[in-house]
This record gives sequence, structure tokens and C-alpha cells, in this order.
Amino acid sequence: MLVRKVPGLVPASAWGLRLPQKFLFLLFLSGLVTLCFGALFLLPHSSRLKRLFLAPRTQQPGMGLVAAIAGHPLVREQEPFPNPAPAAPAPGEDDPSNRASPPRRKGWPRRTRPTGLRELSTASRVNSIVAPKPLEGNVPFSFDYKAFRSRLRHPVLGRPDENEESRSLVQDQREKIKEMTQFAWESYKRYAMGKNELRPLTKDGYEGSMFGGLSGATVIDSLDTLYLMELEEEFQEAKAWVKEHFTLNVSGEASLFEVNIRYIGGLLSAFYLTGDEVFRTKAIQLGEKLLPAFNTPTGIPKGIVNFKSGSNGSWGWATAGSSSVLAEFGSLHLEFLHLTELSGNQVFAEKVRNIRKVLRKMDKPFGLYPNFLSPVSGTWVQHHVSIGGLGDSFYEYLIKSWLMSGKTDLEAKNMYYEALEAIEHYLLNVSPGGLTYIAEWRGGILDHKMGHLACFSGGMISLGAQDAKEEKRARYRHLAAQITKTCHESYARSDTKLGPEAFWFNSGREAVANQLSESYYILRPEVVESYMYLWRQTHDPIYRQWGWEVVLALEKHCRTAGGFSGIQDVYSSLPNHDNRQQSFFLAETLKYLYLLFSEDDVFSLEDWVFNTEAHPLPVNHVNGSSPDPGRAPVGH
Repeated sequence: MLVRKVPGLVPASAWGLRLPQKFLFLLFLSGLVTLCFGALFLLPHSSRLKRLFLAPRTQQPGMGLVAAIAGHPLVREQEPFPNPAPAAPAPGEDDPSNRASPPRRKGWPRRTRPTGLRELSTASRVNSIVAPKPLEGNVPFSFDYKAFRSRLRHPVLGRPDENEESRSLVQDQREKIKEMTQFAWESYKRYAMGKNELRPLTKDGYEGSMFGGLSGATVIDSLDTLYLMELEEEFQEAKAWVKEHFTLNVSGEASLFEVNIRYIGGLLSAFYLTGDEVFRTKAIQLGEKLLPAFNTPTGIPKGIVNFKSGSNGSWGWATAGSSSVLAEFGSLHLEFLHLTELSGNQVFAEKVRNIRKVLRKMDKPFGLYPNFLSPVSGTWVQHHVSIGGLGDSFYEYLIKSWLMSGKTDLEAKNMYYEALEAIEHYLLNVSPGGLTYIAEWRGGILDHKMGHLACFSGGMISLGAQDAKEEKRARYRHLAAQITKTCHESYARSDTKLGPEAFWFNSGREAVANQLSESYYILRPEVVESYMYLWRQTHDPIYRQWGWEVVLALEKHCRTAGGFSGIQDVYSSLPNHDNRQQSFFLAETLKYLYLLFSEDDVFSLEDWVFNTEAHPLPVNHVNGSSPDPGRAPVGH
């Protein structure tokens, strides 16, 4: 059969398509393929498709490590990590995703040059100061928790006691203190959970005005105590509250000092004990909220910070509202160095280094540090000196900064021993009855009294005796014991065997309060704190005996049906209660009592220093270098 070719027609293909149709089809197909691959690699929200073709990114540093080492699941509900207020992004780096990741640090790296991390590239430096937005709710993490724990010289909770029979009495005493802690916590949980403190008589909560709207002071103050006593269920309750209910979205006026030592100190120690990211995150975020307090001409912070406006102010009672208080601005160093260590944000360390710089330049009357300083002019406002209230923890933080640095912070060491020599020369007295005490100094005139707060000094002097000049070590050990004995006498000479808020040495009366307004006891820890330190330094059984007397007195006079309460008059055999279970009762008093009846390797003083709220912070064991980033040790 002949096939006739018709002009103008193109033979069909085997698929029934003629050549022009095939061309159009292939053109359409190629365009479709191009469109798909463009969407896959170029569109901004194609990350899920990219995982099918691209190699997975390296996991964010530290997140898996926390889960693996600390035994806690990754925290997926963390609050975003805000940019620190004082730092601004460098030009061209507004988008955090464009910033280079900082090098991963292992524990506390050695830093010997004053520039610290400034030798890094601009992008890396900015990234260490202005944190990038977190991925999937997690906070950037560069602290090597596993390496930190491996450097501790003792197990945190000590080694098991192999000789149980010979230590049965001490174990029973320790168990009693543990039961008191459980009772205090359960009472708080039942009647005031989430409030700052418990009111045990009325069985409700108390908020107060010191914390700027922050809540849960007792929860955060109790975390490391519950951990220490291995109260696992109670610790998990406290941790869950922090994760689910502790908010920083508050707008009140807060005490820089109290928020730092209670909240930041408690959160930092909880992180170092567990590796749980929520504690680190909250501590850093709260630290950033305190930074406006430093906005003064000298950099000496004011005592009050407004969380809403970012403004600051001084206490009205602090010499007409114009002064900062030595014990307040002098008790930031430990916590702020750790905030820098865990955040990479140098601003925290820089703030407290500047405080030291200002103080070093100032003239000190007879080598003494007055309690009030103007943050505007940088001059002393009054010549009132006390190692008790208003001055106390400034001296404590000097010797503890030296110890926490791995004994490299020579500036702190020198300042401490210089101050102690001046105190010994001008304030130290012995009463006619043979009691050693540290008086208060007002422009050259002595007030022959000690406050309960000053009774921490026996422990402090004992702690620092080992690093004093060799010819003074025995003298300081003896002095520590004598001061602690005096503070014990203030307890022994009361009807309740608990000590007053202040006691005097005059008119033939020694180690007793002069008036009712000084006769109260609010569950303070300073005396048992010194017992604990003196026990660890000497192992003299008298300190455990005195500590047990305090336990019995607390049980008899301060325990109520709804918790523990302070009392209004230690010289009354039937004292009235003040209806407050202070948060520091769980943070400090019960902790120090428990440690007094524990072995020396439980929270070993080789590994830990306690902040002034008794929250343990780790000693730096990295090659003897200082945890103060960017600071070289200062010479003698």
C-alpha cells in the first residue's frame, strides 16, 4: 500500500506526539525541574527538604552533653536568651545567624592577657557578648560541664561512710537536721509554694518588697540544700517550679544585693550541681536585669534597680539616699565572675573589676573601709566602719575571691589581709571578762558591740588563716576561735540559748543585748556558719556540741505547727514568734548545721566556696588560672 505524503504535516511519534509538541513538553518539563530545585535550595523555609539531601549540621555545643552527663533531658521549653542590655551588635551584624560561633571552651580556660577574649575576631567577640537567638528554644551553651565535674577533687556529696557503727551518733544528728529541713520545706510547699517566704503562724505566704516582683525566693534558696541532703523528691519539686513558674517578667524595685546573693547565687549553684540548663539560663537573664544598677558616674552600683524602667536608686536610709553600701556593692564578685564564665558576656566581670579599681584608688581612713560611699563622686560619705551589718560580706568576698580563683587573685588576697590588719589594730577588743570582740568604729569613736551578722567573722578568719603570712597564721587561728567563743556566749547567756540581733560590752554586761529592739532572733546562720568552719579547720568536738545546742533550741523555741519562726525576745523562756520562716533558714542555717555533722569531703572546701547566702560556687582548678576572664593576676 502506498502512503501519500500530505504537504504541511509532520509524522507523529510513537507516543502520538509530533515534533513541535515534543519540544514544548520538554521545555515545560525542564522549567518544572528548575523551579523545584530552586525552591529546595533557595527558599528561606526549606530546611525540612534540605535534610533529605544535605548532611546534618553539628549539634549545638553542650546540649547533648548536659543530657548525657547530668542525666537530665534536654530542656525544650527554655525562655529565649535575650541580648544583654549594655552590648550592641557591631555594624552589619544585626542578624544573629550571620555571626561566627565562638570557639568552644573547656571549663575555665587559662587567660593570662588583660585583653581576655578580645584577641578573637570581631565577629567571634561580638557573638560572645550578644547571644544569638536560640534554636528551638535552647540557649547557646559553651561551658564544658563534663570537664568541670571531672576536675573536682572530691565527690560533691563525699564518699560513703564505711565505719557506720562508730559514727551512729553523728549520723542520727545529721538525720535530725535533715528531718527539720523536710518539715520546713513541706510547710512552705503546703502553705506558701511560689511565695517568697512562709508565714508559719497564719499559714500563708509572704512576698515582701526586696525582690522587685520576683517570687519563689525560698524555692531557689533551698535548691542546693535539698540536693545536699539527698532529698530527691523535694529537689525535683523545686526544680519543676523554677522551670514552670519562675518568671523574670516583673516590674518592681529590687535590692541588687538580695537578688544577687539569693536568686543568682542559688541558680548558679543549682546549675553547677546538676548541669540543668534552666538554672544557667535564668541566672544569666536575671543578671542582665541587674546591670542598670551600675549606670553611675563611678560605676559603683546603687542598691536598687527598677526592673521596669531600668533606672536605679539608693536606699532612703543610706545617708539620705545618696550612698551605696559597702556590703552590697562589695558582694557581687563571686556571682558575677561565674555569670561571665557561663555566658561569655564580659560585662559582668568588667563591672565587678571596676568596683575593685575604684576602691584601690581611694584613701582609706587608717586602712579601714567605711560602710557608705557615694556612687556619684566616689568618696566616702561617712566614716562608719563595721564588720557586721553594712560591711560584713565585703571582707568575706575578698578572701573567697582569692580561694575561688585557685589562689591566683592576688589583688583580692592583698586587700583582704590589709583590711584584716587594720581591723585587728583599730576595732579588736577584749572585754574585762576575757571575751574577744570586734567593735564598730564611728569616726574614731568605738561602739563596743557586735551584731549577730558579725559572728560570721570567726569562720572567715579561720578560712583565711592558712594563707596569711607564716608568722600570723597561728594568731589568726586563735583569733577565729576566740571570736567564735564570744558569739557562742551570746547564745549561752540567753534564756532560749539563741543569740540576739546585737550584743554589747559595757556597764559590766557582756555579750547581751541592751534593749528589746536588739533581742530578737530571726533564724540567722552566722554563728553556726563559724562553728562549721572552725570544725573543719580544727575538728575540736566543742563546735559540734555547740551546734547541737542550737538544733535543740530551734526545735524547742522556733518550731511551730506550720513551720519554723523567728522569735521576738531570746531572753524570754516563752518567746513570741515573728511569723516568718526566712528563706535563708533553709539556704544557710540548716545547711551549715548539716555540714557541721558531715564529713569534710561533703562540699569540700578544696572544691567549693560558699557565697554569703551559703550557695556553693566552684573553685577554679584549671591550671591554677583565674575564673576572672581577661584578668591577669596582680602582683604583690
